[in-house]
Amino acid sequence: MSPKNDNPAEPFKKALAEATKTLANDPEMGVSFTVDPPGMTNDQVRLPQVTRRMTKDEVLLARGTADAYALRRRFHNDQTNARYAPQGNMARDLYDAMETARCEAMGARAMPGTAGNIDAKIQSEATRKGYAGITEASQAPLSVAAGYLIRHLATGRDLPEGADNVMNLWKDFIEGAAGGTLDNLQDVLHDQQAFAKFARQVIDDLGYGDQLGDDPDDIDDDSEDEADPDDQEQAEDDQSNADKEDNSEDAEASPEQSQEEQQDASQATVQLDDMADAEMGDEAEMPEGEAPLEPPAPPPHSEADPNYVVYNTEFDEEIKAEDLAEPAELERLRAYLDQQLEPLKGAVSRLANKLQRRLQAQQNRSWEFDLEEGMLDAGRLARVVANPTTPLSYKQEKDTEFRDTCVTLLLDNSGSMRGRPISIAAICADVLARTLERCQVKTEILGFTTRAWKGGQAREEWLNEGRPQQPGRLNDLRHIIYKSADAPWRRTRPNLGLMMKEGLLKENIDGEALEWAHRRMLARHEARKVLMVISDGAPVDDSTLSVNPANYLEKHLRDVIEMVEKRRAVELIAIGIGHDVTRYYDRAVTITDVEQLAGAMTEQLAALFDSDPRARARVMGMKRAS
Repeated sequence: MSPKNDNPAEPFKKALAEATKTLANDPEMGVSFTVDPPGMTNDQVRLPQVTRRMTKDEVLLARGTADAYALRRRFHNDQTNARYAPQGNMARDLYDAMETARCEAMGARAMPGTAGNIDAKIQSEATRKGYAGITEASQAPLSVAAGYLIRHLATGRDLPEGADNVMNLWKDFIEGAAGGTLDNLQDVLHDQQAFAKFARQVIDDLGYGDQLGDDPDDIDDDSEDEADPDDQEQAEDDQSNADKEDNSEDAEASPEQSQEEQQDASQATVQLDDMADAEMGDEAEMPEGEAPLEPPAPPPHSEADPNYVVYNTEFDEEIKAEDLAEPAELERLRAYLDQQLEPLKGAVSRLANKLQRRLQAQQNRSWEFDLEEGMLDAGRLARVVANPTTPLSYKQEKDTEFRDTCVTLLLDNSGSMRGRPISIAAICADVLARTLERCQVKTEILGFTTRAWKGGQAREEWLNEGRPQQPGRLNDLRHIIYKSADAPWRRTRPNLGLMMKEGLLKENIDGEALEWAHRRMLARHEARKVLMVISDGAPVDDSTLSVNPANYLEKHLRDVIEMVEKRRAVELIAIGIGHDVTRYYDRAVTITDVEQLAGAMTEQLAALFDSDPRARARVMGMKRAS
């Protein structure tokens, strides 16, 4: 006999897994419970772990997450979604948030019990991300607010606390820009294709139409007009059969019906084969002079400046640090780095401990005073001594809202950083990553340089093709991932030794590196995103600047900075080493001695988490004094 399972949560987890499969209409779907972040793949759903204690919050979060994924599996079609998906990051976030809201609203209409479960999931996310404490629309994600508004309008349900705050901060703007489009919501909710067109119109109304890309319906109009009537009839038959299958979902099929379905399936297979053969024959017999449809124009290389040109991106690389050196070499370089900076580590560690104390104080310690019960407030006993009729005063400690945060350090890996600057930048990044990880703050460390000096394979191709005028960027980029946000520090520690590798540091194209880091951050789920750039000079690439305007790379950097600061989805800070970066970045500080880097990094980060706005403004004001 197998041992009896005495975990009280197991029956609940088993029941929830079966209910999720039924709700998703997918009995073959796998359901697992894990401490990893929840998610869904083609054949598997990961739900939040439910412990033996089975607290109310755990149960509600698991049920809400399960219902949300099951409804998306039931009402969402990946092919339709991909066909109408926008190209730009912000537009894609808006599109995805509205589609998720549509699936959940469809479930709430058909099965009202799912609405309350998903409310619990939304409440948990809003609490975890500190949405209730946001006071300005610029601090709240527009895409999240749009999804909340769609769900509210589609179901008529009030949103949980925190989520309603985010929606209300953006509601006037969204309804003012897209009110006419939103009036049609109820008409398109049941049809994903119609809703996708509706969502693209809302995105256009909100001012992100330049990120939509080409309209897929315009591309397919000609081919649809010339479609074979038999093909259309077959498609209608397939749709009719699919509708019949959905309508008979809960009914038990009779033997006669099963036989008919098999005959229909066989007939459909033959017809599909015939249609495929006919289509191939039509292609082979295409009359001369009838050119195929031209492919859509490629999107601009840079979202910040559509006129920014890159001659050839084929030789650019985004690569992990461990792929640029053998493990033994990384360990040797890391040991060399530690040896070089032994005298500095004590000072850096003290600053890191100071930063950790400030972050943990923000996360854990806050007091409520003048209460009728709790811990006796000794600081107010003087009032009782002065006036014995005064009642005793008590206080209680409470947890403060601390929004989950991701910090990215983007390090200049250009040749001018060689020597002590790159060594100190590496060790500071290492210590900060370790410190922030202790405080449950995700940290990513990225570097940027080029693969060659004075142009690489792209420049050789340009020379071979006769040196066309105004070729744009000619060098080959190398963007290095030293530590991804989800990787633990202990596994990536040797990677930072790569900065000591001879021949790694070459030229720097800051604008494209900043745009790359910004895109990576937008894909993160954290409520707050901080990007810190550390550089010692303006963008420099001789091969590019010799055949383009002298300010070509610098102008692009300014355009990218303006885009990032205007969108406000990411908080941008810069530290210049012996280089005045305040003329580029709105929030920046310039240091004249590389030894000041550790202090500047920790103070800038600490200021971002400081609850006292006067202290935050005082530290950010360092850039004026510098």
